[in-house]
Amino acid sequence: MLDQIEAVIFDLDGTLVDSMGLWKEIDVTFLGERGIAYEDGLQEKIEGMSFTETAVFCKEHYRLSESVEELKEIWNRMAMEKYRFEVLPKPGALEFLEDLKGQGMKMGIATSNSRELIAAVNEAYHFDEYMSCIVTSCSVSKGKPAPDVYLEAARQLNVAPGRCLVFEDIVKGIQAGKSAGMKVCAVEDSYSASQRERKIEICDYYIETYDDIKNRSYYKAVG
Repeated sequence: MLDQIEAVIFDLDGTLVDSMGLWKEIDVTFLGERGIAYEDGLQEKIEGMSFTETAVFCKEHYRLSESVEELKEIWNRMAMEKYRFEVLPKPGALEFLEDLKGQGMKMGIATSNSRELIAAVNEAYHFDEYMSCIVTSCSVSKGKPAPDVYLEAARQLNVAPGRCLVFEDIVKGIQAGKSAGMKVCAVEDSYSASQRERKIEICDYYIETYDDIKNRSYYKAVG
């Protein structure tokens, strides 16, 4: 998997940490406080969007009175303690980061999440100690499935896209990595269980946990 790879770039939510499920809970609470019923399919609509793009979408879709910046502040506040104290790393993730660090591999994060929540999870697990760059989709033109955030991470790492390996948990994220010209390893996540077949179809590798890499028990695409 790491042959001819000079940098590894990770998505955050659902990839390094098991956090995707908490966002539905936040959305239900947030909308309920405004007298709006949660609609099935909302997560699929906003999947891959940057934090800012999500705020713009929700403001327009639900005709919310808050500004985009106010919405982002509210969501950060609602999620902050969960990211500090409740969100857990994906199985084997920390050990894999240590292995890559020992190999001298360049690493980065390319995420749709906010800087504030990245900082919160770093308080708990210190992912930033392994990363040479942390790029958010808010800092580039378009969120996933556009390749922008991965291309910017590669630029900051000073590594050609073709020498980068991406770890992602959702279809739109995998598409972003592939559109950037990178190899992509899809990560099992209960949130995206319904996407499993499509993830396997379009990725280069598929793991259930990061231990699969050490054990060489991961799925590898043919051709």
